[in-house]
Amino acid sequence: MNHPESYESFVLEQGEDKITAEKDTRVTNSMNFVIRKEDHTLGNLIRMALLEDQNVLFSGYKIPHPLSFDLHLKIQTNGQTTPTQALETSISNLKKTIKKLEKDFSDDLSTFN
Repeated sequence: MNHPESYESFVLEQGEDKITAEKDTRVTNSMNFVIRKEDHTLGNLIRMALLEDQNVLFSGYKIPHPLSFDLHLKIQTNGQTTPTQALETSISNLKKTIKKLEKDFSDDLSTFN
């Protein structure tokens, strides 16, 4: 068939990096990241977490093609922090939020048992 195998949307190939970064030479304090084997679910979560950071001036993502499993993320900061640091902080904050959500859900679920 003409469509990719379903596993191709989440399994990295041998030697394939999960994330790559490239400095954007056209805009100061900005970088372009490519996160492989991810989609809008993670893209929008990261974008919104980045926009909560006061040092982030711009955060946006795109999926170039529906059959491409690459998430292209662009981050521009004000210079107080690097785009890489902003991304790491945002991912750390997302992890904390998800753990809290999991705990709250478990606690609420236990009241029904």
